[in-house]
Amino acid sequence: MPLVESAKKVVDEFEFSTDALNKGVKEFLQEMDDGLEKSGTTMAQIPTYVTAVPNGTEKGLYMSVDLGGTNFRVCSIKLHGNSTFSLVAQKTPVPQEKMTAKTSEELFAFLAQQIEKFLVEHHEDHFVTHKRKKLAGEEIDESKLFSLGFTFSFPVNQSSINQGTLIRWTKGFDIADAIGKDVCKLLQDAIDNLHLPVRVVALVNDTVGTLMARSYTSPGKSGTLLGAIFGTGTNGAYVEKLDRISKLKTESNGSTYDKTTGQMVINTEWGSFDNAMNTLPDTQYDRDLDAESVNPGIQMFEKRISGMFLGEILRRAILALVKDPEVPLFADNDSTQNDLQTTSGINHDSPLYNQWGLDTSFLSTASGDSTSGLRLTRQALNRELGIHAASAEDAEAVKALSTAIGRRSARLAAVAIGATIIRSGKLSVSPVESFTNTVTDTVISLGNAIKENLRIVADTLTGTTPASDAKPVVPEVGGGASSSNEAHITTTSDTESKVIPHESAEIDDALIDIGVDGSLVEFYPNFEEYIREALREIPEIGVEGERKVRIGIAKDGSGVGAALIALVAERALENQEEA
Repeated sequence: MPLVESAKKVVDEFEFSTDALNKGVKEFLQEMDDGLEKSGTTMAQIPTYVTAVPNGTEKGLYMSVDLGGTNFRVCSIKLHGNSTFSLVAQKTPVPQEKMTAKTSEELFAFLAQQIEKFLVEHHEDHFVTHKRKKLAGEEIDESKLFSLGFTFSFPVNQSSINQGTLIRWTKGFDIADAIGKDVCKLLQDAIDNLHLPVRVVALVNDTVGTLMARSYTSPGKSGTLLGAIFGTGTNGAYVEKLDRISKLKTESNGSTYDKTTGQMVINTEWGSFDNAMNTLPDTQYDRDLDAESVNPGIQMFEKRISGMFLGEILRRAILALVKDPEVPLFADNDSTQNDLQTTSGINHDSPLYNQWGLDTSFLSTASGDSTSGLRLTRQALNRELGIHAASAEDAEAVKALSTAIGRRSARLAAVAIGATIIRSGKLSVSPVESFTNTVTDTVISLGNAIKENLRIVADTLTGTTPASDAKPVVPEVGGGASSSNEAHITTTSDTESKVIPHESAEIDDALIDIGVDGSLVEFYPNFEEYIREALREIPEIGVEGERKVRIGIAKDGSGVGAALIALVAERALENQEEA
């Protein structure tokens, strides 16, 4: 069978039709409902106890820390109130002996020590003053403490915005003593032992952080609806109405949260969507990958979307063609069949024959290759798979497969995005409701500005803030201020300092803002275009609805996103104290 015809047959296996797309959306909506009703469902729909998203007017100095693997990062973030922020960060490797310590106290003492070093280097005056007062037994003004968001990228059972017990360790950590303990309390205890001016106010999921970071930096006052990760893994967090989260009432664990906003961010854990395979596409390559994975039957959505798996799907598809004696892929009979005037071949030790032998970045190279004779693809085949002298026809077949697998991934991503948009009801909001929302946002902005100005006056009168530094807050009724042109500055290899501008765009309160992060949306050619193509095929969205969807990159959910969650937690705490 000719190579082109054979490759097309495999390409067609990865087609995700309009009908299949819409069946997937309906299933996704159903699983969203199921997850909000009770625990133990396929899609977990985890309440995060984050009950507000930023609009870019927030100001203040906050801290965040991120324990996501073998490194520990400490940040301080200054929110300027005009959708911009400045960030200083320091990253330290976690020693192996701390990852497998006998007690949790050993690990968390190490983390607190890194926070102390950061404070000494970047906030020395505040650190020294606080420690002197603490050791002298003087009363501590808690409003002067740094509020900190703790990104902890391990499975936890979260019971409030600042409480969560560790379920199990992953990523090489193994400290049995920590299982079942509140990780926020472990960190706070270690911080208190060193008399640091820090209080842990929020336990943070990095996907939720992505939503928060995008909502702060993107223009518009309606807030970001969804934060989504399409990288090594995939997940999404979105804003849900409180009265729809039934399990908060039926499975109450005594947790408290701010009910005044009427909403809460939900961590969907959508990588496990449709584990039952009711609507997901399924090829032999998908089935074989799943059967040989470490978790067969689990994370079925993620296994068809994320960067961890797409390279392996492509490897299996290529290998199937190579093993078919009827298909002349990388198998010229003589040099006349190859435009390089030689014969192609595969090294006997080629990674093509090994599980996980092909990185997903290869798909981006092949799909985006517009060079003459697909030179870049052929070079990558030689470099990464030990396939020498691949012909132009071979490269065309590989490019077609790479594009088909990537396009299917993007169309599946559209299932999750589309369902979330439909559920929000934002496309069906009437002009009157839109106007009312705009007025409400304006009133809130004015109220926040008045409250902040009263605080500045009080601080000036009491001498807390010098009069020369007291600057009144001007409420932002329209969009954020013009972005700064300051660049990203790196001070050392371990410390970074950034000033981040907000996104410049025309502001339209009818827009639905989506924040995304991850290697696929950043580097895979046309990933967003494929998503948009699929959104237009969903009747509830259509061409007009797709035009109202704004998709933008949201970086550093574990840094600025965690700081913003700390801000929300701090405000909720203040509201509780006032009540």
